[in-house]
Amino acid sequence: MVEALQNLLAGFNIALSLENLVFALIGCTLGTLIGVLPGIGPAAGVAILIPITFQLPATGAIIMLAAIYYGTMYGGTITSVLVNVPGETTSVATCFDGYPMAKNGRGGVALSIAAIGSFIGATVSIFVLVFAAPPLARFALRFGPPEFFGLMLMGLSLVIGLAGKSMTKALMMGALGLLLSMVGMDPAQGVPRFSFGQTELLGGLNLVPVVMGLFGIADILASAETQFRPVFDTRVSSLIPTRKDWKDSAGPIARGTALGIFLGIIPGMQPSVATFMTYVAEKKISKYPEKFGTGVIEGVAAPETANNAFVNAALIPLFTLGIPTTPTLAVLTGALMMNGLVPGPTLFKDHPDFVWAVIASLYIGNVILLVLNLPLIGMWVKILQIPYSILFALILLFTFVGAYSVNNSAFDVGVMVVIGVVAYLLKKLDFPLAPIVLTMVLGPLLETALRNTLQMSQGNLTILISRPIAAIFLLAAASIFLFPMFRQVVSLIRARKPRDLGADS
Repeated sequence: MVEALQNLLAGFNIALSLENLVFALIGCTLGTLIGVLPGIGPAAGVAILIPITFQLPATGAIIMLAAIYYGTMYGGTITSVLVNVPGETTSVATCFDGYPMAKNGRGGVALSIAAIGSFIGATVSIFVLVFAAPPLARFALRFGPPEFFGLMLMGLSLVIGLAGKSMTKALMMGALGLLLSMVGMDPAQGVPRFSFGQTELLGGLNLVPVVMGLFGIADILASAETQFRPVFDTRVSSLIPTRKDWKDSAGPIARGTALGIFLGIIPGMQPSVATFMTYVAEKKISKYPEKFGTGVIEGVAAPETANNAFVNAALIPLFTLGIPTTPTLAVLTGALMMNGLVPGPTLFKDHPDFVWAVIASLYIGNVILLVLNLPLIGMWVKILQIPYSILFALILLFTFVGAYSVNNSAFDVGVMVVIGVVAYLLKKLDFPLAPIVLTMVLGPLLETALRNTLQMSQGNLTILISRPIAAIFLLAAASIFLFPMFRQVVSLIRARKPRDLGADS
């Protein structure tokens, strides 16, 4: 514990440099803007803005991109409360009671409690990251290739199993992501695969244009067909909560923090799940559940706290095990790799200054957001009054420039457009897109671990079940895939029993 605190203080020494403070401030501002704008989620926002970090040092680049990520969580709150327009899916639950509070003249109080709850949830989850990550990373350093293969397979199964309503569709998208990850040169034999004679594909598909297409172009096309409601002039009066507001919010903030941290550690879980689960839990344990949806402070405090607790907790499996738990973290993983940093247990060992500086910047960034957001509420709402046709045109232009600037290649722009159109059609057919980017990132790691495992055992796959930790991971992965099938069989048996009894009588 003492060593962790010393490392954190050393991280603050780096993160508090003027250069890194500026990067955190820029990231928080851009993230809030992305959160305010409907139709542009955090994954697309981080992907679109990766090109502006190419000339930055690795620490500053990741500090800025991480600030963009959690900044989007704050930005979505403002428009959810004041104009009932969630900037992204994680802010939908906040609309249920935040907007009614604004209509009752208590929008300022709702935003204050949301900001304070988010700050508390983020702070607690950061300290969980500080104390839990180093021992977990040390434990993971004992893993060999079989254990890493089992871990990656379990991570993929969680990602696919929790990705959507249909396991079949999620599996199809996961397989598509694995196929995309195999484009390029075979890492063992050094021969092209799936390149179709295109020299641009010999290095593989660049993650940034793919993600821009999946979550940028597709979302812009989907949003363009949506009739957005007008922005009303919702004035903010007092920002100071009453004593009763503090009392009513204390429990929801504590429960939202705990649930957000727990769900953030699980690969494949989405932050929107954490916000909805927390909202539903608060409604069930409330003494007056019928008032939820009419403007109760608990309906704002709980989901907003869970949202930001989730974001920071999700960094634990990324930094320690190399598993990105959300599409946004998959994009962040790509940014790390572009800077020569491989997330996983060796990150704490080989690049301690970088890791602890980024962890310290999470706290600094949340302080910046707490100070930045409330005084600038009016400015963010004014941005929403810009016609959406102009906003979407500017965002679309920025995605094209960003995709081109990755490698100064028009081919990457073409990849982005093709992926974006396909992703738009997949969204219309209710296919989940998250498994594509997550399996695309984890695919090469999974392949490398499997190749190394087979080299260790001279092609004998029994090594995967003869090593206890690897066997446990594989059993967990199999259980995640088989449980939905088992549940479906049980439901079919139960559905047939009444008919069988009727036939016997």
